[in-house]
Parts: sequence; C-alpha cells; structure tokens
Amino acid sequence: MENAAAAAAEAALHASKRRRVDDQKAPPASGSRQEQGPVDDLNNRRLEVLDDLFGRRIDDLISRRLEILDDLIGRRIDDLTRRRLEALDDLIGRRIDDLISRRLETLEGLIGRRVDDHHLSRLHDDAVSAIDSHHPTKDGARQEQGSLDDLISRLPDDVLSAVISLLPVKEGARTQVLSRRWRPLWRSAPLNLGDDLKFYGDCQKRIAVISKILSDHLGPARCFSLQNILLPESLGKIDGWLRSRSLDNLEELEVTYVTHGGNVLHLLPPSALRFSPTLRVAKFGSCQFPDLIVPNFPHLKQLTLYRITIPEDSLHSLLSACTALESLSLHRTIGVGRLCISSPTLRSISLYSPPNQELVFEDVPCLERIIPLSPDTGPATIQIIRAPKLEILGLLSEGISTLHIGTTVFQVSFKINHTFTIPICMILFLYIIGSLHFLQKMLAVSLTTKMHTMKILVLNSFGPNLDSVVDFLKCFPCLEKLYVISWPENDMNNVRRYDPLDPIECLELHLKKVVLKNYNGNKRSFVDFAKFFLLNAKVLKEMEIGAIKSSSEKWMHYQRRQLQVENSASPDVQIDLKRDAKQYFTHHEYAHDFSRADPFDRPCFDELHVFCILPKNM
Repeated sequence: MENAAAAAAEAALHASKRRRVDDQKAPPASGSRQEQGPVDDLNNRRLEVLDDLFGRRIDDLISRRLEILDDLIGRRIDDLTRRRLEALDDLIGRRIDDLISRRLETLEGLIGRRVDDHHLSRLHDDAVSAIDSHHPTKDGARQEQGSLDDLISRLPDDVLSAVISLLPVKEGARTQVLSRRWRPLWRSAPLNLGDDLKFYGDCQKRIAVISKILSDHLGPARCFSLQNILLPESLGKIDGWLRSRSLDNLEELEVTYVTHGGNVLHLLPPSALRFSPTLRVAKFGSCQFPDLIVPNFPHLKQLTLYRITIPEDSLHSLLSACTALESLSLHRTIGVGRLCISSPTLRSISLYSPPNQELVFEDVPCLERIIPLSPDTGPATIQIIRAPKLEILGLLSEGISTLHIGTTVFQVSFKINHTFTIPICMILFLYIIGSLHFLQKMLAVSLTTKMHTMKILVLNSFGPNLDSVVDFLKCFPCLEKLYVISWPENDMNNVRRYDPLDPIECLELHLKKVVLKNYNGNKRSFVDFAKFFLLNAKVLKEMEIGAIKSSSEKWMHYQRRQLQVENSASPDVQIDLKRDAKQYFTHHEYAHDFSRADPFDRPCFDELHVFCILPKNM
C-alpha cells in the first residue's frame, strides 16, 4: 500500500512538471497583457513626475539666469547713464566756459575801442539833448530798453572798475561820458597812471594833466609811472604828486629823471619812500637816492636802479630791507665799489656795472639768473660763493677780469702776436701809444668746483676763442644751451682735437643747442669753432647761426659746404643759418620776466632766410 501511494505521488509530480513546461511553451494568453497595463501606467506616471521635476528645475534655472541678466543689464545701463550724464555735464560746462570767454572777449574788445574826443563829445551832447527833449515816462522806457541792450553796463561795479583799471589813463577817463551809470566808476577804479602820459606833448601840459588826474581821482592807485621827467621844470611838482592821497597804498612806482646837460643828479624826493609798506614794483633812474634810514619793503618783489647815486652802505641797507625781493636790476650805480648780496628770496639779478666794481654773491639760495650786461667794462670781479640753484649765467666777457665760482677761478689774459703774455696793468699804456695788437682769453686758472645746476651760458668771446669756451664747458657739465657772441675783428686758431680719454660730460650727455651770434663764415676760425661742436656734441639737436655778412644764394651755398662734416657726433643735429645784425645784449628787456625760460632767446634780424643744413652722413 505504501509503495502504491509513493508511486502515485511521483506520477502526479511528473504530470505537474509537464504542464508547467507546456504552459511556458504555449503563447501568452490575453490575461498576461492585461497584467502589463499597470506597469505601463506606473512608468508613465514616473515619466510625468520626472518631466515635472526637470521642468521646474529648468524654470528655476532660467528664472535665476534672467534675474542675473536683468541685474547685469541694469547695472550697465546705470553706468552708461552716469557716464552719459557726466559727459553731458562736462560738455555743458565747456560750452558755458566758451560762452563766458567769448562774452568777455567781446566785452574787452568793446571797451578797448578808442573813441576820439570829438566823437565822445557828440555822444555826450546827443544824450543830454535826448534826455531834455523827451517826456520822463518815455525817457524811463528808453533807459530801460537801453539797459536791456547794454549788457556791459549791467555788470557789477567791481567788474567794471577792474576793466577800467586795465585801460590807459586817457581811455579810462573817457568812459565817464558813456552814460550816468559809468560816470562815477573811473573816479573809484584803481588808478594806473602809466607811461602813456608821455604822449601828452610839452612838459607844462603834462604837469597840468597829472595834477588834474590826481586831484579828480579818489583812489586807490595801483601804478604811478613818471618816465623821462624833465628837470628842473617838474622838480617842484613831483614831491606834491607823491604826497597825494590818491596814491595811498601804491603798488608800482617809477620815477626817472632827465637832466639838461652835465652829470648833476637831482635828489629823489623822500616822499617816494612812503609807499614802502605796499610797493611791489619800484624803478628809480637818473637821480640821487636820499641819505635816510631806509624803511622796510615787505612786499617789494622787483627793483630797478638805473644810474643812481647811492652810498655803498645805503645800497646794502636797501637790499636788506627788501625781504621779499625776487628780481634786481642795477645799471650803472654810482658810489658802490664792492657789492655783497645775501638774500633768501632773490631769483634774478641783471647788472650793468662800472669797470672797477666787485660783485660778491655770498648766500643766495634761490638765485637762478646772473645777467651781466656790460661786455666791455665788467664788473671787474664776480665771486659766486653760494648759489645752489643757479641755472643761467651771462653775458660773461673779457671785461670781467676775474670770475670765482666756488674754488674755480677764471682770469683774463692778454697775448700779443700769439707769443707771450703780459699783465693787465700794462694793457692801457700799450693801447694808448698804439702799439698793441692782442687777443683776450678768459681761461680757467683752477678748475676744482663744478656747477651741475647750470643750464644756459652766454659768452662774449673775442675770436671766438675755443679754449676759453671748453674751460667753461668743463665747469658746467650739465649745460644744455650755449650762446657765443663773437667779435670778428680778431682771428685765432680754433683747431682742437677732442680727447675721448678725457671726455667732457657736457658734450657727451647734455648740450642740446648752440647759438653763434656775429658769425663770420669768411674766417676759418669761425668755421672750425662751429665744426668742433658738430663733431663732438653727441646729443646736439640744433645749431643756430646768425651771420652778419651777405646772405646771397652764392654765399649761403658756400657756407653750406663749409659746414659739411663727414662724421657728425649727433645724428639729429639741424643747422639753421640766418641773416642777422650784430648782437650786443647790453639792454635786456626780459631780465624781470620769469615767464621766459630763456631771457636771451630772441629772433634773428631776418627770420625769413632759414637754411637747414644736414651733415653728410645723414
């Protein structure tokens, strides 16, 4: 029984396995496809959820990027707007400045027109007639319309007074007849009683005009200039003018006498010194300085003494009293044998000295210019002890027998027939008896001090003398501009070889311009002198030559050939050859002008004859 039951169970098991195999081999029934439907729905929902998730993330990303883009564009728009507004403000400001400038130019041109006395009288008479002949209401309307049209008269009083003060005295006084508005302005405007008064004619009329102006004008006064005052005709009036209340607080004063024959110099009125607290510019000429206790001049910046008789002690006291002095000009001062200058503020000094004067610069820390203007006489000695800012020196000439620059000493020697040297004390005797034929040289006796601040040097040289010039180049190693004023009456040998083992710093690194005045190309010494710089000045940019001989084309062509060099030291050098008159530099008009970097820079006699000559290797 048990075996039968086991066999039946095994048979049932095999039957079940065969059915399963058959079911697997048989094609799927419709029920199976229905079972897959929920899976597809699940997948679809998952995809939808995924799409929604990605969509929201993309939207967030796009939104953030758009916000960043909007912020960036907004900031750039703000920057662009700000820049445009700034540019607009700048443009409007410039246009306003231009408009103001044009209106001011129009104002100056309108006021600057000079109207003659006849026309002004007619204007005045017509205005008075119009006022008398019209009804007051019409006159008021007319005046109102005129005020609208006359923009100048609508300016404030202080502006109009400033404009009037810039006019010559004659034109300034005439503005009183323009209208009632202008009538009181001239009397209260700062008075500039300048050198235009010299055109008034004879002396008596001039005295009357000056007296009238000073009695009518209420002050203040800015400038009072009495040039070429004839004496003794005006002597009694000058002191009264200087005591006038109209001249209180005067800033600029000039008193220059003219005497009839002889060398008698009249006394400068002591009243001229009453302006010492306010004076900024002073010039006294052809007079005797009062022997008084010199007051202080705390604001005086510019002082000129021309042909003044003054004791040496008084001049020293005067200079010590000028505590703000910047520019000093001394021309032919009489009574001063040795002048010692120590000033913490002095920047420039020009002088035309007698031959026996000694000039000593003891302590001038701000001094920039020393300009001697006497090529023949001196001063006899110039000694520069301390001038750490000195940049311009000249005119140095053989009239200066001794020049001390620190411990460096230059002295003038005289040679006869190029053979032997004689002392200066014998020169006058030989010259008088007519047996003197000499050449002058200012040469360095000792060359121990070098002045590196020097930029411009002016030499008055007989010959010209190359040895003398080279010594100065060694003393001033940073020199940038050299003037040489020659005197062609004498000739000398200027052939000199430059030793590269003993270089001159000025020629190697700094000298940019050489100016040769009174050039005579017919003499070999001048040509050799010019060629020395062309061959040895390595940074030379320009050589300006003022020729005093004929400037015909033939002569100019000859000079071109004379100045040709095979190996120019500077590849950029340009030579300007110009027709010129003799130059002296004895009366220099720019001694007080600090706006000019080079007070010796002046055009040649004829700037139209300019030839640019380039060396052969260029």
